[in-house]
Formats: sequence, structure tokens, C-alpha cells
Amino acid sequence: MPVLGPRHLLCVAAALVLTAGGTASAASAPDSSAGLREVMFVGNNWDGTADVIKSTGDFARIGRVNVIPDKAERIAEINADPIKWIYYTSIRNQVGEGHDQYVDDMYSRPDGRSMVVSRPSFADVVSIDLATDRINWRFPVAGYRADHMAVSPDGTRVAVSASTADKVQVLDINTGKELGEFGTGDKPHENFFTDGGKYIWNMSIGEVTTSLDDPAWDWTKGDRHITVVDATTFKQVRTIDMRSRLDAIGLKDFSSAVRPAAFTPDWSKLYFQVSFFNGFLEYDVAADRITRVKRLPENPATNPDRTTWLLDSRHHGISMNPEGTRLCVAGTMDNYATVVDRASFQEGALITASTPYWATVSGDGKDCIISEAGADKITAIDFATGDKVTSVDVGDHPQRVRLAHVLADWAGPSAG
Repeated sequence: MPVLGPRHLLCVAAALVLTAGGTASAASAPDSSAGLREVMFVGNNWDGTADVIKSTGDFARIGRVNVIPDKAERIAEINADPIKWIYYTSIRNQVGEGHDQYVDDMYSRPDGRSMVVSRPSFADVVSIDLATDRINWRFPVAGYRADHMAVSPDGTRVAVSASTADKVQVLDINTGKELGEFGTGDKPHENFFTDGGKYIWNMSIGEVTTSLDDPAWDWTKGDRHITVVDATTFKQVRTIDMRSRLDAIGLKDFSSAVRPAAFTPDWSKLYFQVSFFNGFLEYDVAADRITRVKRLPENPATNPDRTTWLLDSRHHGISMNPEGTRLCVAGTMDNYATVVDRASFQEGALITASTPYWATVSGDGKDCIISEAGADKITAIDFATGDKVTSVDVGDHPQRVRLAHVLADWAGPSAG
């Protein structure tokens, strides 16, 4: 059982297409002759729904999927198990800010007929039939909470963080069968398939529910490191603890918890956010060192008390355009998003947003899409100009946004 404190905790990663220059869309890049349509899934965490929106243009909503059709059954199961009930209640009261966490991450199956969803409060991953909102298969994760996922470039496998079990489990996307698993640091979070699907990278963020947020108490946050494994054998090939890399450049007061991140298209550089920092860092993968640090503006209205910041994060959400020239950053607690030139590290206009919690890339690569968890909308920002393009209303508390595919004539079974 993790240490629980009077904190709020949000859950949060980026798909290969969103972090590696758009080389593959979620659940692979199907041939257009297959009668598929590219869309975006928006996970409405507190609703238990996923909005399906256009992946380009006006980003209008096409339909909505109910991702908790089995809610009554799951609640009855939880109520019958005291330990499950304790975790479920803790997630609601702290992680969910008084709300259940019904959807964390989502991907489509390559044929566009179903989606897979990780559901934190129900500690599982499910496949939902997009024509009926019915469950195809369900996989209970190890432990008591499911978190971020990643999909393989060919769309056949999903890796899910079992956050309380300190492991990542890899599933067959069509059957839900577990193909393998590997151990991580404390509280595994973000996952990436890299190098064409050869490796899986996992970032563990440690304990983020306590109020011991002063740098002097950083050691209480646990074991936080990046785990890199072979995506076929699931054997560990490398670990990266940012603590020593941060210390080497004099950033001893920085947290080593790697949050959302984005790779360059050639996988040579990693841009990542860390707990409590309003900005991001650049890491050279081959040289194994942090090469640059970008501090972004502070909003003077932001409460300086670290214990009030969601999930120990100040900025949470980063993506890169397909050319690898621009980064888009969600300044979560500072209530803005901005586009940053990768060469000069100069930020553009600060686009006002209400608790922007995720940053991803539109289907055509022209826009950055952020989820505004505090305003129940997604907002598009032009990578080239840094200007706001449009905002679209979605469901309650949107978080993850992923590129996906549905059948060309799909309109959704849910009218709400």
C-alpha cells in the first residue's frame, strides 16, 4: 500500500507517433484501402467515456464511447474485497480529487473495430467494441491500479504500467493475453516502444501522493529510473537514473522523476519533464548525459506551495512535431501551453489554458493538441506560428489524447 497523504494525484505518456516525429499512428498505420478513418481518442477520466474527434481541421467530435459498460459488476467485485476497496477509495479521494478514474490511456486495434483502455480505478485493461460499447476482453493488471500504456509500431501489442506492482505488462491487443512483463522502479508511468519497436522504455516516477515535497525529502520518493528492455524477450538492457546526471550539472535540487517525454525522430535525443519543474531537459541518449535545460515562465498566480501541485508536477505534457523542430509544452500548474523552437529553445506565445494536462500531435502534424482538464476541452495550437487554432468541448476531465483509427463510416453507438 503506498503512503497516502492529503494530496491530489492525476495520472498520466506519449504514443510513438506523438513523440517520434509521427512515424506511425496509434495502433499502426493501416492502408487507406481498408476503409478506415484516422481520428483522435480523448479520454474523459471522470466520465468514463472517450470522445472520438477528427484528427485534423476543426477537430469536431464524431462520437462517444462508454468505456465502463461493466461498472456495476466491477463495483460489486471491489466492494467484496476489502483490499481492493481500500485502493479504489484511495484513488478516488486522492488521485481522482474526489472522482473515480475510469480512463487513463487508449489505443485502437489495427482493424479499427475496437479500442483498448487502461482503467485506473478498476485496475485493468479492456478491449471495447466500437460498434456496441461492449467488452471484448478484460485483463486485470498486477496490483491495484492501471496507468499509462504504449502501443507497438505494428499495433499488435500494448504495454501497460501496473503502478502499484512496480512492473509493466505487455498484452496481445487482439486477445488480451499477457505476452510478458518486466520489473521497473517505483510507480511505473510512461512507456515508449522505440527504435522501430525493438525496445520498450519505461519511466518510473516514485511516490507522488505524499506531502514530503521539499528537495530535502526527495529521497522519500523512492526508486525512480528509466528501464529499457528488449521488446521481444523483455530482458533488461539498460537503466538510466537521472539523479546522477542531474547532479553532474549542478541540479542537485531537481527531482529525478521523469514525467512526460518526447524523442526526436531518430531517437538520439530525449526531451523530458521532471516533478516540480516549470520547463524540460534535453538528454543525449548515446552520450548518456543531460545537454540542455529549458526553464519556462512562471505564472505569478501559481501557488508556490509544492504540496498543492497535481501529482508533484508543475508542467505535465510535451510533444514534438514530425520534423523534430518544435516542441509543445503543457504548463499545467501555470495554466498555459507554448511552442518551443528546439534549436534555440526560445518559447513562443503563452496560450492560456485551464490545467493543460497532455500534449500530442494532430494527424497531419501541423498542430499540437492539448487537453484542458480544468475546462473540459481540447485545444489546438499551430506548431509553425505558436498561435491558438481552436478549442472543442469534450467530456469531464480530459487527459490522454491519442491518434487512432475507426471504420470509415463509424458514428458511435452513444449519442451522449
